[in-house]
Amino acid sequence: MKALLLSGVMAFALLGAAGGASAAECGSVTIASMNWQSAEVLANLDKIILESGYGCQAEIIQGDTIPTLTSMTEKGQPDIAPEGWVDFMRDIMDKAVADGKLVYASKSLSDGGVQGWWIPKYLADAHPDIKTIDDALKHPELFPAPEDSSKGAVFNGPAGWGGTVATAQFFKAYDAEKKGFTLVDTGSAAGLDGALAKAYERKEGWVGYYWEPTAILGKYPMVKLDHGAKFDAAEWKRCNTVADCPDPKKNDWEIAEVDTVVTKKFSESAGPAMDYLKARSWDNKTVNTLLAWMTDNQATGEDGAKYFLKNHEDIWTKWVSAEVAEKVKAAVQ
Repeated sequence: MKALLLSGVMAFALLGAAGGASAAECGSVTIASMNWQSAEVLANLDKIILESGYGCQAEIIQGDTIPTLTSMTEKGQPDIAPEGWVDFMRDIMDKAVADGKLVYASKSLSDGGVQGWWIPKYLADAHPDIKTIDDALKHPELFPAPEDSSKGAVFNGPAGWGGTVATAQFFKAYDAEKKGFTLVDTGSAAGLDGALAKAYERKEGWVGYYWEPTAILGKYPMVKLDHGAKFDAAEWKRCNTVADCPDPKKNDWEIAEVDTVVTKKFSESAGPAMDYLKARSWDNKTVNTLLAWMTDNQATGEDGAKYFLKNHEDIWTKWVSAEVAEKVKAAVQ
């Protein structure tokens, strides 16, 4: 019945009804907000723009990567996953797109989800010769271990993270122990953040695992070390991400594809609102800075979305028409 009503409204519009993105044309839409900052603020950003700019009746629902994308594939709900880390379900997602169930609307993160080993920008500026992991491992004296300053330290994440496994494997692949380094188990996400923040505020050397977009990389400018190797997908799966694999090779870190995923049904009924979802994409630097502001101000996703809309018109107005932009501006004043 809903599909018939939407079709009727759209047909009426084509026959000469008033143009523009009417509420009936967009209809109701459910938006998944995942349980991390960047996805939360993007869901709220979409809600504000779709409601104020396109007349949608938008509702945010809580989700998480695998449950949300599975539900969209099997049940056609929710309508939008603004920040879908599709690599977790690559084969299933690609099949759903091929079968006409889902649509990849845009790259949520134009840079993708980026992981790797990072050093502080002040250290990179002071030592321009350090550009790669191998370069950093030549200088254990610049990255003193907290328990033994005669050794260098590579800080790792907590047990259970895929990035922690990969870091441990890269530690072996690049012969870091033979080069005078020890691998530090930070124990938790808070422990990893604390180690980085402590070093940064003291302007000390630090090298370790991290990823973006994140608030901490918005607050503390870091430089990602080059791996000095091209990405080899087969080697990545064979050994770089397998904890007990004894012979990992040097490799680049896989960049995660992060897409805005939309159900096929909504994409066909959304009208001009779909043009926005196809255009909406931001880079990690922008997101890092926004997340840092949110953290410092204990801001919600809605707070962050409104702050972004008020302070970054140069970015988001490129995603929409001038008419829609004016409606959005009026809504967040």
